[in-house]
Amino acid sequence: MATVTVHQAKTTLSKLIERARAGEEIVIAKGKIPVARLLPIAARAGRKFGAMRGKARIDEKFFESLPEEELGGWER
Repeated sequence: MATVTVHQAKTTLSKLIERARAGEEIVIAKGKIPVARLLPIAARAGRKFGAMRGKARIDEKFFESLPEEELGGWER
């Protein structure tokens, strides 16, 4: 983990971003006090069809009609 000053971060921001993209964690300090951390954002995995198969269950009650008093709250 590298530590740089605010001034160094301002003058070399593009290079610091590239280092963070490569996986490095960079701490930005004001004087000797750490104030911020520059981290890479994890790559977002695409959605996979059927990924939740077998992990969720729907009770048979789900398909039953709602009681009249509750159903009335959904109608205008």
